[in-house]
Amino acid sequence: MSFKSQLSDFLSDCDKLIVLGVGNELKCDDGVGPFVIKKLKEENIENNNLMFINAETVPENFTGKLRKENPTHIIIVDACLMDGQPGDMEIVNKYDFSNIGISTHSMSLSFFVRYLEKDNDFRIIFVGIEPESMDYSENLTENVEKAAYEFIDTLKGIIL
Repeated sequence: MSFKSQLSDFLSDCDKLIVLGVGNELKCDDGVGPFVIKKLKEENIENNNLMFINAETVPENFTGKLRKENPTHIIIVDACLMDGQPGDMEIVNKYDFSNIGISTHSMSLSFFVRYLEKDNDFRIIFVGIEPESMDYSENLTENVEKAAYEFIDTLKGIIL
């Protein structure tokens, strides 16, 4: 099943969506999550049923906001080591984060997801983008930036 089909299936019964970008903008491709959120915010498409949050390296700081907003669906976007090619993008099993994630976050994303799901009916998926570089740089590499725009275009094509 293609990435677009998987994302479309996930969002088929969505009433309220939050896209959460996670990562360190100073570490090259680890900043892909915040980059996606910045670009989505520039589109001016946020409304009562669509919200974009740049969680940077501390997604746990947004648990209260997420619970208050009470979305039906959450998409977490982050750089993810998946043994693929730079810029490869896939929907990753949310409970496998600890095996493939990047540990620039203060709380493991698998624990974060379990915490969010406790006493909530959020549907959560994780979109991982394979990084090329984690060196100190404020710019994404070409392949990862291309994947970020591909995700943005695919998401907009589904929700707009």
